[in-house]
Amino acid sequence: MNKNVSPVPESVLTGSLRDFRAPEGADLLGRVAPFYAWQNDRRDHGLWPYARSTASAPKARCDAMSDSGEQFSGINFASQDYLSLSSHPAIKQAAIDAIGEFGVHSAGSGALLGNTSNSLRLENALSDFMGGREIVLYPTGWSAGYASVQGFVRANDHVVLDILAHSCLQEGSKAATQNIHYHGHLNLDALTRKLERIRANDTQNGILVVTESLFSMHSDTPNLGAMRAICDQYNATLLVDCAHDLGSIGDDGRGHLGLQGMLSAADIIIGSFSKTFASNGGFIAVKEKATAEYLKYYSATHTFSNALSPVQAATVLKALEIVRSSEGKSLRRKLMDNILYLRAQMAAAGLETMGDPSPIVPVRIGTEAMGRFASRHLAALGGIANLVEYPAVPQGGARFRFQVMASHNRSDIDQVVEILSKAMRDADLEYRLGHEGENNEARARTTDSHAA
Repeated sequence: MNKNVSPVPESVLTGSLRDFRAPEGADLLGRVAPFYAWQNDRRDHGLWPYARSTASAPKARCDAMSDSGEQFSGINFASQDYLSLSSHPAIKQAAIDAIGEFGVHSAGSGALLGNTSNSLRLENALSDFMGGREIVLYPTGWSAGYASVQGFVRANDHVVLDILAHSCLQEGSKAATQNIHYHGHLNLDALTRKLERIRANDTQNGILVVTESLFSMHSDTPNLGAMRAICDQYNATLLVDCAHDLGSIGDDGRGHLGLQGMLSAADIIIGSFSKTFASNGGFIAVKEKATAEYLKYYSATHTFSNALSPVQAATVLKALEIVRSSEGKSLRRKLMDNILYLRAQMAAAGLETMGDPSPIVPVRIGTEAMGRFASRHLAALGGIANLVEYPAVPQGGARFRFQVMASHNRSDIDQVVEILSKAMRDADLEYRLGHEGENNEARARTTDSHAA
């Protein structure tokens, strides 16, 4: 990743994915070319940090490759494996055993013949973990989030979302209704005003209030008890997406729902297996059998997608067993120790972390240009973390999202903080030199024009 690069033009330091989201013109396929040109310009200057792949297991240190084929290795804070279960010997053995018994494919929708005895056991185990709720499984966490809205909300209903709600929740809302209302992030006064206005004009239709127990770009959490009370006041249904903290936070592993004593307060709970449970997949947990059965036949991503594979179901089942054991409790404590130590070391180095302690540690960078330079230097120096820039976060609010694992040690953390500090210094110098060069060129052009 430490190749020599040519001077960086301003065009690759500006712009965002949002600029190309709505191309115009009759040529449906050809009109996407400007995005590819912009992407390739960034790629040619080493400033496209996405679509990287691992060349080894996603452990605390791993080998990786950029999407243009450059190989690098480093300390890995970019993988979502919070309890480090993806390479756990018992997890791998469970997957091997499932392959031997069932093969590798579910070969059908959960509404038809796609379920296996593994998925039925997983439903029962999750129900017990989630306080006796009814469980509906989905092949991905994204599809579960989408279905949790699309499966229940109809055209005359309303959805009220935190402005930072995940893509799957927003897209599920768009598929279900035009009555979509956003409120400011964690702003309960704004939520109340939205609900008051809706109910002033519509007392007949449903309202779904959508939030997350841990927001992944800011690492913060709502007051779920207050949200429950507001929903009760306006006859609204409360949905909580606990993708990032379920299993990884809290003495019992139930995340902020458990920490706040709100497991029973949410009407709909969504979970993802891809952050803590060593697999793809997700689930929706509801309180009534009738509600779960309706979802199975009216949420499109359940009815018309192949079910979790028997290997995935066995993997998650074993992961859940570990999460609920004394080993899981020990792993969560190790994870939180790492989280607190990383945040403390970042602060000591003069780097700004955001939000509350969680497996996600956002580190503020600033402008998109600085983020792109810093990401290039970070990888070259042996650090691996994901850059997040506009429109995923506010413009000028670029950040690295460090994702902490239980298997990280203090040496990993000390080294990555040192690497990031140097990457930031190098990025700042490169950015300032580039702008100084542009200013000199501009002054030279002005001088030449006056001389002429």
